[in-house]
Amino acid sequence: MRAAVTGGAGRLGRKVVADLLGAGWNVVSLDKAKPAADQGCPFVSVDFSDFGQTVGALTGVDNRHGGVDAVVHLAAIPGPGHLPNPTLFANNIQSTYNVFAAARLASIRNVVFASSEAVHGAPFSSLPPLPIDEDSPLQSTTTYGMVKFLEEQMAQQFARWEPTMKLIALRLAWVAHQEYYEAFASFDVPRHAASLWNYIDARDAAQAVRLALEYGKTGFEAFVISSDDTVMPQDSRELLRIAYPDARLRQEIVGRQALFISKKAKRVLGFRPRFSWRQ
Repeated sequence: MRAAVTGGAGRLGRKVVADLLGAGWNVVSLDKAKPAADQGCPFVSVDFSDFGQTVGALTGVDNRHGGVDAVVHLAAIPGPGHLPNPTLFANNIQSTYNVFAAARLASIRNVVFASSEAVHGAPFSSLPPLPIDEDSPLQSTTTYGMVKFLEEQMAQQFARWEPTMKLIALRLAWVAHQEYYEAFASFDVPRHAASLWNYIDARDAAQAVRLALEYGKTGFEAFVISSDDTVMPQDSRELLRIAYPDARLRQEIVGRQALFISKKAKRVLGFRPRFSWRQ
């Protein structure tokens, strides 16, 4: 099986490419910017806001590949504040539409894409009952989060148009890399409260991508992908007492338990976070 990874030269993209190669996949890395180091797989430079380039990159590129069986879509402006809101909106929504539509046109039936905790409201202005999972309200508070919500809506429509397609949204927590971990113990509780102290190790995010690609059912699915713990040394109930004393709980919070939970991904995909900053 061959997978194309959009945003393959990015920080998460590089982890996903490496994980898939390690699991025996053939991989094509697609990105606007060339990776800083060889990834052990073909690379093609693509502007995903251009539909023609996107179709061409997925259907086949001479001396690189003759087509792919699956697409992992990670390419995007990675969060609020990087560019003006209209620019972020136009780039991310157009690029995602182009990838979905190009996959459909190329008869690629296996699509996994990066959604975000932002669809549930991070950074939060008000909290839903905790912990948060896929059944929690979709209440974005930023343009970035709104675009992720709209991308999921698009994916549902593509799945309806093409019942043989599988489109999986991974609602990723803040993706953390090992070099970040030394600073976690000194994090300030209020400063990091807006995202509920949530994170996912990049290697575990890559694992979730691979498991989603391997999932056999068609249609649309969304999965919260989070670590089992928070970025803070304190217990989670203490964090809530400090930052959100009126928080409502819908189940008991124990120890340093994450306030976003990956229960569905564990049950359906077999996902298990393997890496924690505490290790």
